[in-house]
Amino acid sequence: MSYHGVRQLLREGQARAWALEVLAGPVTAVRHPLGFVCLPLERNGGEGVCLHLWSDSLVHAESTTSQIHCHSWDLVSHVLYGQMRNVHAVVTDADQDATHRVFEVVSGADGDRISPTGRTVRHATGQVEVFGPGDTYTLPSGRFHSSVVPEGGEAATIALGRGRPGSRDLSLGPLGTGPHHVSRQPLDAAETALAVRLITAHLT
Repeated sequence: MSYHGVRQLLREGQARAWALEVLAGPVTAVRHPLGFVCLPLERNGGEGVCLHLWSDSLVHAESTTSQIHCHSWDLVSHVLYGQMRNVHAVVTDADQDATHRVFEVVSGADGDRISPTGRTVRHATGQVEVFGPGDTYTLPSGRFHSSVVPEGGEAATIALGRGRPGSRDLSLGPLGTGPHHVSRQPLDAAETALAVRLITAHLT
């Protein structure tokens, strides 16, 4: 279903029913470097629809930079179950007292190309928003943040993205890290089936 179709379902309170319907069909899943499992469902031009799952029952991919990032697209996120904390980061340009470097992340079919930029920064924790089942929140492109699930917690969201021309995907990382490539790790059939069972069990 299209980005606009899913947004309308969210407005109508049909998110859980739609997710169960989608999960009854064939799906694929990959480990995302930000620590969740992504089930991509729709990609059309600059718009996309995914399910995101956080669970200690599945192996996590490890980030080579950090959890603090910003998107090149506007995010609409709907919490299906669990608790999601949207932790805003206040990022300040810095030179000698910098703690992190800004990296550009360019995603392709073969994974993510991560390149250091000349921008160095410090950061502090800003507003912390807490969302629970049934909540929908938005985040404009270009806002540094991290998505945090309480330790040991389980959560799943519907994530909708709409690209914003001229914006870039960025991440904060160690000052000395060089350019590198990160492959997205697909889940095998057994792990994918487990991911589907985990979400389905929470929604039924």
